[in-house]
Amino acid sequence: MLNSLYEKAIAKRGFNFDIEPTADIESQLEHKWFDRTIGESKADFSIAAGDGSFNKKKFLTTNFCAVGAESIIYDGEIKKIDDSDIFDIPHVSFLDELLSNYMAIYELKCALRTLRDYDVDYYMFDGSVLGDLQNAFPRGAKMPSKLKENLDDSLLKEFQSRLGVRHYGLLFPDIRDSFKLMEMPKSEDSNILNETNLHLASVEKIIVLYEILQFRKKIISISKTSSGNDLFHWNIPDIAFLDKFTKKQGMTFIKYRKVHDNAAFPYFNDFFKSLIFTVFYVRLQDNKNVLKVELPYRATKEDVFEIIRKINVMSVQGYPYLLNKAHNDVVITDRNMKELMKIAKIYETTNREVMSW
Repeated sequence: MLNSLYEKAIAKRGFNFDIEPTADIESQLEHKWFDRTIGESKADFSIAAGDGSFNKKKFLTTNFCAVGAESIIYDGEIKKIDDSDIFDIPHVSFLDELLSNYMAIYELKCALRTLRDYDVDYYMFDGSVLGDLQNAFPRGAKMPSKLKENLDDSLLKEFQSRLGVRHYGLLFPDIRDSFKLMEMPKSEDSNILNETNLHLASVEKIIVLYEILQFRKKIISISKTSSGNDLFHWNIPDIAFLDKFTKKQGMTFIKYRKVHDNAAFPYFNDFFKSLIFTVFYVRLQDNKNVLKVELPYRATKEDVFEIIRKINVMSVQGYPYLLNKAHNDVVITDRNMKELMKIAKIYETTNREVMSW
């Protein structure tokens, strides 16, 4: 089989996306991309960045999962805060979505602690806050009826009260139990616990995100990848188009976006729907990757130019240093997982041992 795959790989050598031969690239870029020198801000400011990670090891009866997040603060010197935990989760079809929600909560809470305790001028997220809002509800499982009946103001107040006291870890397991949000599962419906957890984690994530967006003038979301194509309307992402056909420092024109009308939130619906996002693409250094930047407020051109200059001060090879460092620090490798399992004395078979006989 491998030989046939090698042959197919050779046939695909040099494969790239197709652009119509009649396409006038210059006219496509005109008024949308602008080569411009990006300087460095002379202002004094503090800035932070954060990222999260998760990994899992599958066993015959369960999954050994690790989740973590870190924020790095620079206010003249480097400081760090982090949060992490280990989970034992049974086999469910939505495991990655569940862990992604857990990771997001840890990441957001590190950010919230940074914004509240360190009063930084700017906080950089890896990813898209707008994208998180437009995909707020889980897709992997239907919301259990018991939880749906109890999504009321008392549940919100409980989350907010506990969040005001405890700024780390997951709040929803204790709230789930104290509010009796889960009926004892029947033997034929053993997934109900983790279905409840998935939706409660999404609720907790939205509540923490609401708290963070009270500092929205400090928030900068930065993405190295994006599937959006609303700038050039090709069948490839705009960021890929720009990476291929531009090489110099520069940026696109600024677009303003809102959360989709069909997005719905269990709490703070009017607030989230009222947000305006400033969105643009930028290359900080010649021949380096294009980045997508989102600001969760309506920023002027002058605001955008100043933020770009401030990001550029703290960038290496065209990418924010603190974001890169946070990613490298927080990533949970397979080797880390083996070390964690050894410390935890986890020895259950994975069934891979049988395959190696």
